[in-house]
Amino acid sequence: MKPPNATWLVTGAAGMLGQDLLVRLRTEPDTAVVALGSTALDITDPEAVAAAVAEHQPVLVVNCAAWTGVDDAESREADAARINGDGPRYLAEACAKAGAKMIQVSTDYVFAGDAGSPYAEDAPTGPRGAYGRTKLAGERAVLDILPDDGYVVRTAWLYGAARGNFVRTMIRLEGVKDTLDVVDDQRGQPTWTADLADRLVRLGVAALAGDAPAGVYHGTSAGETTWFDFTREIFRLLGADPERVRPTTSAAFARPAPRPSYSVLGHDRWRSAGIEPIRDWQSALADAFPALVAAERG
Repeated sequence: MKPPNATWLVTGAAGMLGQDLLVRLRTEPDTAVVALGSTALDITDPEAVAAAVAEHQPVLVVNCAAWTGVDDAESREADAARINGDGPRYLAEACAKAGAKMIQVSTDYVFAGDAGSPYAEDAPTGPRGAYGRTKLAGERAVLDILPDDGYVVRTAWLYGAARGNFVRTMIRLEGVKDTLDVVDDQRGQPTWTADLADRLVRLGVAALAGDAPAGVYHGTSAGETTWFDFTREIFRLLGADPERVRPTTSAAFARPAPRPSYSVLGHDRWRSAGIEPIRDWQSALADAFPALVAAERG
């Protein structure tokens, strides 16, 4: 059984995922929440991290703080590494000292992105860019320091109402562009932050009850699509003509960081914790859509 009045500490609480996680945690009984955004806790400061964990004595820490600028990481890898690699290590060390468990949110970019079938949780990693390398360093730190109490949840293609993201951008552009050219050679799994937040909470509850094996889980929606087909579905939900969305290639949108052509993740590990994987991306998008439109259009 989960201990009563257990405290969860959420870092990166002001971000898109962090905000949805706080909403979900409000529905969880017997759970107190300490929410710390980047202004309240700099996870790259080991003394501040140790002090925060010692003060609040959480039973579980969920780290949503991250450097998410994929392209900027190519020229500022050391800065990204401090947040994505050192920060999780400091948190894991503090959790180890306090006897707390930890969930680290990670990314599909730890893989090479050139597979032909979904990446299993134990598939070999091989990041092709700085962002993926820094996130993999964070994963390894948590799993090495907390072999029995550390959890890594990899996700991808996140969208939500709380912050700007691909879906909100497409909603805006539909209103101002006659046509849109969108890449059709990258495959992945659009994932609603509210769905991921729910699985993070369920995993944490199962971990505290001793029902979830430590290690890696994949927190993405079921199914797969391309950015092109994803955008066509957004247009359809807006009541706009999907034919206004035209396919193009990644080469037409050259970026500093390489994009994985295949970011589809497998979800087998969830059932070892007695948790169903996240539902299909289409139904999630349909449920999320009214809030996304309201957030973008005011």
